[in-house]
Formats: sequence, structure tokens, C-alpha cells
Amino acid sequence: MQFTVQQIANALGAEAEGNTDLTILRAAEPGDAGRTDLAMAMSPKYAEALGSGSARVAMLWPGADWRTMGLEAAIFAPRPRMAMAGVTRLLDRGQGVQPGIHPSAVIDPTAEIGADVSIGPLAVIGARARIGKGSMIGSHCVVGMDASLGEGALLREMVSIGARALIGDRFIAQPGARIGGDGFSFVTPEVSGVENVRKTMGDQGEAKAQSWLRIHSLGAVEIGDDVEVGSNSTIDNGTIRNTRIGDGTKLDNLVHVGHNTRVGNDCLLCGQTGISGSVDIGNNVVLGGQTGVVDNIFIGDRVISGGGTKILSNVPAGRVIMGYPGVKMETHTEIYKAQRRLPRLARDVEALKKAVSNQAPSE
Repeated sequence: MQFTVQQIANALGAEAEGNTDLTILRAAEPGDAGRTDLAMAMSPKYAEALGSGSARVAMLWPGADWRTMGLEAAIFAPRPRMAMAGVTRLLDRGQGVQPGIHPSAVIDPTAEIGADVSIGPLAVIGARARIGKGSMIGSHCVVGMDASLGEGALLREMVSIGARALIGDRFIAQPGARIGGDGFSFVTPEVSGVENVRKTMGDQGEAKAQSWLRIHSLGAVEIGDDVEVGSNSTIDNGTIRNTRIGDGTKLDNLVHVGHNTRVGNDCLLCGQTGISGSVDIGNNVVLGGQTGVVDNIFIGDRVISGGGTKILSNVPAGRVIMGYPGVKMETHTEIYKAQRRLPRLARDVEALKKAVSNQAPSE
């Protein structure tokens, strides 16, 4: 896979100067770039490392003096991360999935396989499953009975899609993603200590120890278009209604979405985020890494939570929150500053106590 400088610039809708006929084979960091690499030096800080490599071409910021950097050509990126998205898409060599259906794949005769679908070794496609055209199913993947994948899906190795899952176009699942496991839902024959604690916020009462009985998941998972799910992430089936993930939403690695939860469009759920059951999440929500969300609440549109936030109550639209429990970020910052002052405050109080004690009249 190779492109000229001009071809890359055209694909990005960017400007290029110098010898735009030079051939590019890959992208590289400035200090590691060779003569056929595109050095990604999109700010002055990164451009300082160009002298350590042997790049002839670099992606630079608008107005950069590429000639003084010893380059033969340059592409100019007004918005660096957007340029990064375009370059990586263009130069992505993929996973080497072979076209066609591998002889070791097991495909139920009632399954519907679209045109130009690739199915890798030891994959299993269940009864009445539907695979949209142009999809790539990696090795050791499982697509359950009555599940539906839209066009252009990419399932990396060892992805499992449960029965009756409904997934839109251009779906991407990274290795080990699990879609459509049963929800974590159990009940005891009599009122449990956990139920009492939820009511009293502390006292579990006289509830006796009991065994847990399983509540089966009759719902499935619905996923919109252009959704990505990271490695070892899980989306559970709904209990009665389906669990839903909206168009354009992206899940990082190790994200858990509980049963019945509904996630809106264009959300980002960052690594190790855990969402309990029956949560309603609006559109364009960003949950930072290790965010935890309690069950049966709503999170409004455009909410942003900082890393490690624990969301224990409803969050109105547009709010930025942080902490445990999650509060407005500015409030959390004030609390944190006050917390750091506590040792000094304790010393001051102790000094005041001594001063008052020394000044107290003796009896």
C-alpha cells in the first residue's frame, strides 16, 4: 500500500507543498520516520524531533516553514486530530482477512450471507442469522441464531454476538467483545437484606440469608449504525425490553453495559466504565475511564464525567461532573482543595487549642 504526497493531501482535503510526487508507505513519529514515511509532526513540539529521523515529508501545522526543517514536501493540517483520523484510515493495512468463507467455518444452512462477505477459520454462524454484504467475520467468532449484522461489519477474532441481536451498518467489534450475554439479574424468595438497604440506606433489617434465583433475559441487544465496541467489552441482553446502543456511539476496552440500559447517539464510554441496568443515557455523553453508574437513573444529553466518577443520581443535560459521588466539576475541585488543606487546618486548630489553654486563668 503506497500513496503519493498529493494523493494523501487530496484524500484529506488538505494543502501540500514541495515535491508532492514522493511516495509514502506508512506514517511514523517524527524521530522514527524514514525516507518513505510521513512524519506526524503537527505541532512545533513534535517537529523538534524531526532532526532525529530521516523523514523527507511531514504533516505540519498551517504556516510551518518546512524548508528550514530539511524536508522535501509537507502536508498542512489545520485540525491535527482530524488529519490523524484521515491518515490512519488511508494507511490502515487491516488484519489480512482472506476473502471468501474458510472451509472450517460452520454456517447453518438457514443463515443468510450477503455478497462479498469474508468468514474466517472456525467461525460459527447460527440458524437464520443474517450477515450484511461486505462484512468481515474474524476467526473463532460466533453469530447466534436470528442475529442480524448490517452491511460492512467488522468482527475481529473471538467476538460473540448473541441470539436475536440486531446490529446496524459499519459495526466494528474488537477482539473478545461480547454482545448479548444474559443480564446480571437475580431475586430471593423473600425480601433480602440488599432490598432493605436500598430503602434504608444502611440497615438491612432482619432479612435472613437466602439463595439467589435467576431472572432470565428475554430481551436482546439493539445496536445502531457506526458503532464500535472495544476489546473484552460486554453489552447484556435486556430482561424484557432490548438493551440499546445508539448510532455512532463508541465503547472503549473493558466497558460493561448492563441489561435494559439505553445509550443515545454519538456517546463515548471510556475504558473500564461500568453501567448498571436500566440506565437511560442521552446523546453525545462522554463517560471518562472507570466511571461507574448506578442503576435506574438517567444521564442527560452532553453530560461529561471525569475519570473515576461514580454517578449515583440523575444528571441533568450539559453538566460536567467528577468525583465520588459525582458532583459538578467545579464543586469537586473546591472539595479537593479543601481536603488538601485539612492537615494544615488540623495543625492550626491544635495550635489554637494550645494557645487558648495556655491563656486560660488558673483556678
